[in-house]
Amino acid sequence: QVQLVESGGGSVQAGGSLRLSCVTSGVTSGSFYMGWFRQFLGKERQGVATIHRDGVITYADSVKGRFAISRDNANNALYLQMNNLKPEDTAMYYCAAAPTLAQMIRGYESNFWGQGTQVTVSS
Repeated sequence: QVQLVESGGGSVQAGGSLRLSCVTSGVTSGSFYMGWFRQFLGKERQGVATIHRDGVITYADSVKGRFAISRDNANNALYLQMNNLKPEDTAMYYCAAAPTLAQMIRGYESNFWGQGTQVTVSS
């Protein structure tokens, strides 16, 4: 049974930092594309950062230079370090795993998803 469990969300002031964690079971993170998505209220989920099986990392333009994704294959964990947070980063953040890059980028419902963790940034 595949499970992805996020933690680390919360409320911070603009300029602050948060570190999201995602612990997986039933998924060997080194064999999947792993990533973080976020969903603004009333909007569809959008990709934030992806780490490929070979370690290549990509970011959405809106978070480049502020967010950092990392993976701990030994512990089947994925992280998202978020610095210099802005009110427009307020969203529900989801951890995702997918067997192919195309599935990861497109955010297919058939991907493996966590339950989400809320991040709220106040001005």
